[in-house]
Amino acid sequence: MKYSGLRKLRKRFYFTVEDLQDLLEIKPESARVLCTRYTKDGLFIRLKRNFYILDESWESFAKADFLKIANLLQVPSYISFMTALSWYEITTQVQRDFFESASLKRSIRFDIRGTAFNFCKLQKKYYFDFVKEDDIFIATKEKAFVDSVYLFSFGKYRIDFNSLDLDKLDKSRLSEILMSYPQKTINIANRLCGI
Repeated sequence: MKYSGLRKLRKRFYFTVEDLQDLLEIKPESARVLCTRYTKDGLFIRLKRNFYILDESWESFAKADFLKIANLLQVPSYISFMTALSWYEITTQVQRDFFESASLKRSIRFDIRGTAFNFCKLQKKYYFDFVKEDDIFIATKEKAFVDSVYLFSFGKYRIDFNSLDLDKLDKSRLSEILMSYPQKTINIANRLCGI
Protein backbone atom coordinates (compact mmCIF):
# COMPACT_ATOMS: atom_id res chain seq x y z
CA MET A 1 0.00 0.00 0.00
CA LYS A 2 1.26 3.45 -0.77
CA TYR A 3 2.15 5.71 2.14
CA SER A 4 -0.40 8.25 0.90
CA GLY A 5 -3.07 5.58 1.43
CA LEU A 6 -1.99 5.12 5.04
CA ARG A 7 -2.11 8.87 5.56
CA LYS A 8 -5.72 8.92 4.41
CA LEU A 9 -6.54 6.26 7.02
CA ARG A 10 -5.25 8.62 9.76
CA LYS A 11 -8.32 10.78 9.21
CA ARG A 12 -10.51 7.92 10.44
CA PHE A 13 -10.80 6.91 14.07
CA TYR A 14 -11.11 3.28 12.99
CA PHE A 15 -11.51 1.54 9.68
CA THR A 16 -12.84 -1.71 8.26
CA VAL A 17 -11.83 -4.04 5.44
CA GLU A 18 -14.50 -2.33 3.32
CA ASP A 19 -12.98 1.09 4.02
CA LEU A 20 -9.58 -0.16 2.90
CA GLN A 21 -11.15 -1.75 -0.17
CA ASP A 22 -12.83 1.54 -1.15
CA LEU A 23 -9.76 3.64 -0.41
CA LEU A 24 -7.40 1.51 -2.50
CA GLU A 25 -10.00 0.39 -5.04
CA ILE A 26 -9.11 -3.28 -4.57
CA LYS A 27 -11.10 -6.48 -4.22
CA PRO A 28 -12.53 -7.51 -0.83
CA GLU A 29 -10.19 -10.53 -0.62
CA SER A 30 -7.14 -8.33 -1.23
CA ALA A 31 -8.27 -5.86 1.43
CA ARG A 32 -8.68 -8.71 3.97
CA VAL A 33 -5.20 -10.02 3.15
CA LEU A 34 -3.72 -6.52 3.57
CA CYS A 35 -5.41 -6.08 6.95
CA THR A 36 -4.08 -9.43 8.14
CA ARG A 37 -0.57 -8.73 6.82
CA TYR A 38 -0.34 -5.20 8.20
CA THR A 39 -1.68 -6.34 11.56
CA LYS A 40 1.09 -8.97 11.72
CA ASP A 41 3.64 -6.35 10.65
CA GLY A 42 2.48 -3.99 13.41
CA LEU A 43 1.12 -1.23 11.16
CA PHE A 44 -2.52 -1.94 12.05
CA ILE A 45 -4.05 -2.87 15.39
CA ARG A 46 -7.04 -5.20 15.23
CA LEU A 47 -9.58 -4.08 17.82
CA LYS A 48 -12.07 -6.81 17.02
CA ARG A 49 -13.39 -8.56 13.94
CA ASN A 50 -13.23 -6.12 11.02
CA PHE A 51 -12.31 -3.08 13.15
CA TYR A 52 -8.79 -1.70 12.87
CA ILE A 53 -6.80 1.39 13.79
CA LEU A 54 -3.37 2.54 12.73
CA ASP A 55 -0.60 1.65 15.16
CA GLU A 56 0.78 5.19 14.96
CA SER A 57 -2.61 6.58 16.04
CA TRP A 58 -2.64 4.45 19.21
CA GLU A 59 0.34 6.30 20.67
CA SER A 60 -1.32 9.69 20.32
CA PHE A 61 -4.75 8.79 21.69
CA ALA A 62 -6.21 10.84 24.53
CA LYS A 63 -8.23 9.25 27.34
CA ALA A 64 -11.47 10.06 25.49
CA ASP A 65 -10.26 8.05 22.49
CA PHE A 66 -9.77 4.97 24.68
CA LEU A 67 -13.29 5.42 26.05
CA LYS A 68 -14.59 5.44 22.47
CA ILE A 69 -12.65 2.24 21.78
CA ALA A 70 -14.25 0.65 24.85
CA ASN A 71 -17.70 1.52 23.49
CA LEU A 72 -16.73 -0.01 20.15
CA LEU A 73 -15.32 -3.26 21.55
CA GLN A 74 -18.57 -4.38 23.18
CA VAL A 75 -21.90 -3.20 21.82
CA PRO A 76 -24.02 -2.27 23.66
CA SER A 77 -21.98 -0.96 26.58
CA TYR A 78 -21.33 2.21 28.52
CA ILE A 79 -18.33 3.44 30.51
CA SER A 80 -18.93 3.01 34.24
CA PHE A 81 -17.42 2.09 37.61
CA MET A 82 -14.13 3.74 38.60
CA THR A 83 -13.38 4.77 35.01
CA ALA A 84 -16.49 6.97 34.92
CA LEU A 85 -15.94 8.20 38.49
CA SER A 86 -12.42 9.22 37.49
CA TRP A 87 -13.75 10.94 34.35
CA TYR A 88 -16.12 12.99 36.53
CA GLU A 89 -13.32 13.66 39.06
CA ILE A 90 -15.25 11.93 41.86
CA THR A 91 -12.23 9.82 42.79
CA THR A 92 -8.61 10.67 43.49
CA GLN A 93 -7.55 7.34 41.99
CA VAL A 94 -6.41 7.58 38.41
CA GLN A 95 -6.56 4.38 36.41
CA ARG A 96 -3.87 4.05 33.79
CA ASP A 97 -4.31 1.74 30.84
CA PHE A 98 -7.46 0.22 32.39
CA PHE A 99 -11.00 1.06 31.30
CA GLU A 100 -14.22 -0.36 32.78
CA SER A 101 -17.63 -0.62 31.20
CA ALA A 102 -21.04 -2.10 31.89
CA SER A 103 -22.34 -4.46 29.23
CA LEU A 104 -25.55 -6.31 28.43
CA LYS A 105 -23.98 -9.26 26.59
CA ARG A 106 -21.18 -10.71 28.68
CA SER A 107 -18.36 -10.09 31.09
CA ILE A 108 -15.12 -10.07 29.14
CA ARG A 109 -11.71 -8.45 29.07
CA PHE A 110 -9.81 -7.25 26.01
CA ASP A 111 -6.07 -6.62 26.27
CA ILE A 112 -4.75 -4.45 23.46
CA ARG A 113 -1.19 -3.15 23.46
CA GLY A 114 -0.90 -3.19 27.25
CA THR A 115 -4.28 -1.53 27.76
CA ALA A 116 -7.11 -3.48 29.41
CA PHE A 117 -10.76 -2.98 28.54
CA ASN A 118 -12.90 -4.72 31.15
CA PHE A 119 -16.64 -5.31 30.69
CA CYS A 120 -18.98 -6.42 33.47
CA LYS A 121 -22.34 -7.81 32.45
CA LEU A 122 -25.34 -6.22 34.14
CA GLN A 123 -28.89 -7.49 34.08
CA LYS A 124 -31.08 -5.56 31.68
CA LYS A 125 -33.04 -4.00 34.57
CA TYR A 126 -29.81 -2.33 35.78
CA TYR A 127 -28.73 -1.17 32.33
CA PHE A 128 -29.88 2.47 32.35
CA ASP A 129 -28.97 6.05 33.30
CA PHE A 130 -26.13 6.66 30.90
CA VAL A 131 -25.63 9.50 28.43
CA LYS A 132 -23.83 10.11 25.17
CA GLU A 133 -21.21 12.84 25.54
CA ASP A 134 -18.78 13.59 22.71
CA ASP A 135 -19.55 10.24 21.05
CA ILE A 136 -18.93 8.36 24.32
CA PHE A 137 -21.64 6.37 26.08
CA ILE A 138 -20.96 6.89 29.79
CA ALA A 139 -22.89 6.39 33.02
CA THR A 140 -24.00 9.44 34.91
CA LYS A 141 -21.78 9.96 37.94
CA GLU A 142 -24.52 8.69 40.26
CA LYS A 143 -25.07 5.56 38.16
CA ALA A 144 -21.33 4.84 37.99
CA PHE A 145 -21.27 4.95 41.80
CA VAL A 146 -24.33 2.67 42.09
CA ASP A 147 -22.90 0.22 39.53
CA SER A 148 -19.71 0.02 41.63
CA VAL A 149 -21.58 -0.43 44.90
CA TYR A 150 -23.85 -3.06 43.33
CA LEU A 151 -20.95 -5.28 42.27
CA PHE A 152 -19.10 -4.56 45.54
CA SER A 153 -22.16 -5.65 47.56
CA PHE A 154 -21.89 -9.10 45.99
CA GLY A 155 -18.11 -9.36 46.35
CA LYS A 156 -17.50 -8.93 42.63
CA TYR A 157 -15.73 -5.56 42.73
CA ARG A 158 -13.12 -3.83 44.84
CA ILE A 159 -13.31 -0.12 45.49
CA ASP A 160 -11.56 2.27 47.84
CA PHE A 161 -14.47 4.31 49.13
CA ASN A 162 -12.06 6.68 50.91
CA SER A 163 -10.87 7.89 47.50
CA LEU A 164 -14.35 9.14 46.56
CA ASP A 165 -15.72 12.64 47.04
CA LEU A 166 -19.34 11.62 47.60
CA ASP A 167 -20.41 15.24 48.11
CA LYS A 168 -20.20 15.63 44.32
CA LEU A 169 -23.09 13.17 43.87
CA ASP A 170 -26.75 14.23 43.72
CA LYS A 171 -28.31 12.37 46.67
CA SER A 172 -31.89 12.59 45.38
CA ARG A 173 -30.80 11.15 42.02
CA LEU A 174 -28.94 8.37 43.87
CA SER A 175 -32.11 7.51 45.77
CA GLU A 176 -34.09 7.29 42.51
CA ILE A 177 -31.52 5.00 40.88
CA LEU A 178 -31.24 2.77 43.95
CA MET A 179 -34.98 2.03 44.01
CA SER A 180 -34.57 -0.83 41.53
CA TYR A 181 -31.55 -2.39 43.26
CA PRO A 182 -31.34 -5.14 45.92
CA GLN A 183 -31.56 -4.11 49.57
CA LYS A 184 -27.94 -5.13 50.12
CA THR A 185 -26.79 -2.52 47.59
CA ILE A 186 -29.16 0.11 48.96
CA ASN A 187 -27.89 -0.38 52.50
CA ILE A 188 -24.25 0.11 51.53
CA ALA A 189 -24.99 3.18 49.41
CA ASN A 190 -27.15 4.70 52.15
CA ARG A 191 -24.45 4.11 54.77
CA LEU A 192 -21.76 5.67 52.58
CA CYS A 193 -23.78 8.66 51.41
CA GLY A 194 -26.00 9.27 54.40
CA ILE A 195 -29.24 9.01 52.44
